Amino acid sequence: MKTIFLFLTTGFEEIEALGTVDVLRRGGLDVKTVSLTDSKQVVASHQIPVIADLMFDEVDFSKAEMLVLPGGTTKFNEHEGLKKELLAFANKGEKVAAICASPMVLGGLGLLDGKKATAYPGFEQYLKGATLQTEKAVVIDGNITTGRGPGLTIDFALSLVEQLAGKAKRDEVAAGLLVQ
Repeated sequence: MKTIFLFLTTGFEEIEALGTVDVLRRGGLDVKTVSLTDSKQVVASHQIPVIADLMFDEVDFSKAEMLVLPGGTTKFNEHEGLKKELLAFANKGEKVAAICASPMVLGGLGLLDGKKATAYPGFEQYLKGATLQTEKAVVIDGNITTGRGPGLTIDFALSLVEQLAGKAKRDEVAAGLLVQ
C-alpha cells in the first residue's frame, strides 16, 4: 500500500491538517504526517502542539501516493526540500493537494499553469498561471487538487478519498460523518 504524506510546519491550520488526516484514515488510507521543522512536535496556528509521524528526511517519496499541504501559513513555501519533492512528484503526474494558503506553493512552482485552482481569499494572486475558481470549495484539475479554506476541509478531504479509494468509499465515509 502506498502512503499519503501530509506536511506540517509551524503555524499550520489544525482543522485542515488533522481533519484531512482523520477523513483519509476513515477511508482506510495510509496517511503519515511529516514535520518540516527540527522536531516531530509542530505547533499549529492556534498553539496546539501536534506530534508528526515522521521527519522530512525520513520520508521515502518512492512510496508516496499523494502529497498534501494544509494551509494556515506561508511557511510551506520556505522549505526548499519540500518544493523540490512537490515539483518532481507532480511532474511525474502524481497527485498533489493543497488547501487554503498552500496552493501558493504550487503556483510558485508553476504547477498551476493552465489549470483551474482555488485558494483562501487574498491568495489568488499567488496562483500563477491558474484559471481561478474562487467560488468553488474544491477544484480538481488533472493531478492537482486545491481547496479554499478551513470550513471546507471535509469537502476537500472527501474529494481526496474519492480520488484514491473511489466514490463508494467516499460516500461511506461521508455517511459516517453525517455529511450530505
